[in-house]
Amino acid sequence: MSDAATRTHELPSALDADLTALRRGAASWVASDLATKRALLPELRRATAAAAADWVAAACAVKQIDPSSPAAGEEWSSGPYAVITATSALEKTLRTIERGGSPFTDRRVDRAPQGRVAIRAFPYLPKDAVLPGYSADVWLRRGVSIEDARAGIAGALRDRDRAPLVTAVLGAGNITGIPALDVLTALYQEASAAVVKLNPVNAHVGEALRAAFAPAIERDLVRIVEGDHEVGQALIHHPDVDRIHITGSRASHDTIVFGAGPDREARRLGRRPILDKPITSELGGVGPVIVVPGGADGARGRDRWTDDDLDTVARGIATERLHNSGFNCIATQLVVIPAEWEHADALVAKLRGHLAAAPVRPAYYPGAAERRDAAVAGHPDAVSLGGDPAAARALVDHLDPADETEPLFTTEVFGPVLGVVRVPSAPARDGVVDPAAFLDAAVAFCNGRLAGTLGAGIVIHPRTRRALRGALDAAIATLEYGTVGVNCWVGPLFGMPGATWGAFPGHEVHEVGSGIGVVHNALLLDPAHVERTVGHGPWHPTPTPLWSVDNRTAHVTAERLTRFAGDDSAGALPAAVATIASYVRG
Repeated sequence: MSDAATRTHELPSALDADLTALRRGAASWVASDLATKRALLPELRRATAAAAADWVAAACAVKQIDPSSPAAGEEWSSGPYAVITATSALEKTLRTIERGGSPFTDRRVDRAPQGRVAIRAFPYLPKDAVLPGYSADVWLRRGVSIEDARAGIAGALRDRDRAPLVTAVLGAGNITGIPALDVLTALYQEASAAVVKLNPVNAHVGEALRAAFAPAIERDLVRIVEGDHEVGQALIHHPDVDRIHITGSRASHDTIVFGAGPDREARRLGRRPILDKPITSELGGVGPVIVVPGGADGARGRDRWTDDDLDTVARGIATERLHNSGFNCIATQLVVIPAEWEHADALVAKLRGHLAAAPVRPAYYPGAAERRDAAVAGHPDAVSLGGDPAAARALVDHLDPADETEPLFTTEVFGPVLGVVRVPSAPARDGVVDPAAFLDAAVAFCNGRLAGTLGAGIVIHPRTRRALRGALDAAIATLEYGTVGVNCWVGPLFGMPGATWGAFPGHEVHEVGSGIGVVHNALLLDPAHVERTVGHGPWHPTPTPLWSVDNRTAHVTAERLTRFAGDDSAGALPAAVATIASYVRG
């Protein structure tokens, strides 16, 4: 093994002392009862609410957006709002357990395909009424019964004899709420203290995050630090760090596990890691959305999608690509449509229009221009659609579904490039595509050709959904993705705290795919029991979704929702009514 593979770095003395303190805090955390662990959550909620404005201002500065512009709504909703709602959901779960109950008591529990159990994870809190028409279920792995799941709830948190742990969280550089939510996962799913090393892109948000987590920092349960890769290396290999969690790229993961030297790939293929600690990860991938045709209508013999249907779907997909300027592991990168569909060209034209019309956002993330150029290279028909000139938006149509070397199938662009692939299925009958046959072909294409297993979407007309009945659930069960959204982008599912988030299970460090393990999980299910989250949304969402890139009042509404979510006072109910009403008015 080369010196480069084993080289470590010394921590600054202050950070070394922090780890010693976290080791003590971890021991105290394990020994404490559930009531003590629950009591921290409202403190974190109040601290986050107090720090929210500074948090959003810092995030806007990083992303070069005006805090008084609609784009700032993304920073409210994916930052402090997400953390506040997570603390509330975790508190509900722990309070229920303390009383001798189960969080399943008021949950809808159904059967999913092939004997799986599905547990309703959203809505979970009364305040979830601000998102009407949306739901999410956690599907357990095949063979896991509801009794198994019930017995496994909060297993780590209830075990007061377990060894104390310290987790090094290597934070994401795109969404500022990710490392904060990962801290809550460490504390409450893993019963571990946590040291967060912020990605340098997000280092400017450190002070606000420390303010939000001050109650946990005071208890020596959390530290949030900035630093370069040498600080990260020192944390990873420090004897007081027991486990690692990373949100980032597969390349970063493999460097941590197998080293940075020229023989890294040989060590990976030979299953010879240099890391001797457990590691969990969320690593992104190529996110598809499958657009299911309508099939023949008995009265008219044609697919009955309307122009309004096409426009609504195109508008939603544009948001899925352009949210956070396209720098999202949960972004839709590929639109999968039937090659023979009569509405295919019309949908692509609508996509082109909405991508071009969306507000301009800076391509702030490092390497955006290079990734964009690599994605469109070799596609002379790629259409440039404005945006930041440094990394202009692009639409690439007519990708060859048989091309195993297509970069848009194999590489996450992490930028504002959207591809369209027209997948052939069974021959059309009377000029109308069979939706079931296409859905089977599209699922096989996504599973077989696309890199990553993090999130996928399915767009399907309610009439077609009723006609397919169990075939849709069977298709979802066959899709190998950790989150599947039906008429709902996976982005809002990421923010539903009772839902789980992570890659489809089955990866190992030598072939990590989109990652290992789950986060969020406010129901505190045993991660080993979880297969995926499946969410559903309305066909025509009303009002305009808060996360839509063309929502003109997103910053105002998101701030109000954050204040509302953080309000534990007796007057919260009247405020809830007013907040929901203002959201519906848009």
